[in-house]
Amino acid sequence: MRNANVLVIGGGVGGLTTAIALRRAGHTVTVIEKDPDWSVYGVGIIQQSNVIRAMAELELLDDYLAAGVPFDNIAIHTPDGTKVAEIPAPRLTENYPANVGIGRPALHKVLGDRTIASGANVRLGVTAQSLDDRGDAVHVVFSDGESGDFDLVVGADGVYSDTRQKILPDAEQPEFTGQSVWRYNFKRPADLNALHVYNGPTGIGLVPISEELMYMYVTTPEPDNPHYPREGCAEAMRKKLAKAPPQIQELAQEITDDHGVVYRPLEQMMLYGDWHRGRVVLLGDAVHATTPHLGQGAGMAIEDSLVLADEITRHDTPQEAFKAYRDRRFDRCKYIVEKSLAICHGQLGKGPPVDNAAATHEMFGIVSQPI
Repeated sequence: MRNANVLVIGGGVGGLTTAIALRRAGHTVTVIEKDPDWSVYGVGIIQQSNVIRAMAELELLDDYLAAGVPFDNIAIHTPDGTKVAEIPAPRLTENYPANVGIGRPALHKVLGDRTIASGANVRLGVTAQSLDDRGDAVHVVFSDGESGDFDLVVGADGVYSDTRQKILPDAEQPEFTGQSVWRYNFKRPADLNALHVYNGPTGIGLVPISEELMYMYVTTPEPDNPHYPREGCAEAMRKKLAKAPPQIQELAQEITDDHGVVYRPLEQMMLYGDWHRGRVVLLGDAVHATTPHLGQGAGMAIEDSLVLADEITRHDTPQEAFKAYRDRRFDRCKYIVEKSLAICHGQLGKGPPVDNAAATHEMFGIVSQPI
């Protein structure tokens, strides 16, 4: 297909990289995002070698690296804090690092600025009220009363995708895993030049995200999926670290700002059937929402965007393009979802413990393969 008119629903990582990839291929793109402020979590994200390769393909790499901090190794610690392994991650892009830690607001700015500069039309505070696939086009009615016809619609609207519910109402639904994640930003020590992972029932990681900042993530058992009010969140997070290694307990004393704590129950979902219906296709967390144990959630969405844009341009019909896109993506995304869940279940005692060092090495081998 050439010069397709595409609507992208969702202005997050997957939606924006899809818009950038489609514009580079010569398609007309409109992005709608329901949040009028286009806001993101104020913590960080790990981006691994396959994402750096993807950013190079999108011609975003220099801006992207300038907004984050590179690192090449993953240091693995036992529950008592002893470092037992330091795994070098593979470099997939010559002369560039293996991994990048980056603040989510910084990543969002890089992607948002490039999306706008590419010529995509970005509309904020807007949702798709209805999607009427008429065979030769999808007629979309928007929440602001406007409407339009599009050759293709891409649902990149997250784990609770309204687009998925509209086109595949009987598909799998997100499931709470019994675990949640807490995140908090800290001043970065000068010698923190790797991702540091601490194994145990409470999983802990320290991730550099800028010259000045790092963030801590903490995965905790939360079998009843409780609600934590904003007031008291810092104290609640500190308590979760009461039995952490000494170096983590010391750092935890700096968790004092309730509004700096980002808490999220961990949910997962894998769509095992079709990823599209007619001229509407899904992407990212809308089809393969993973827990963060392998650090590949955003990476899978970014890879999706490149493959989808490639297949749309390569094929004559949406159905051919969407089938080829799913065929290329399914096995890798399934592996990430299921292996991440196995690590989660091992931490919770719902399954055998997983060796994080071995799992990380295995994962690198898989995502190093071409997309």
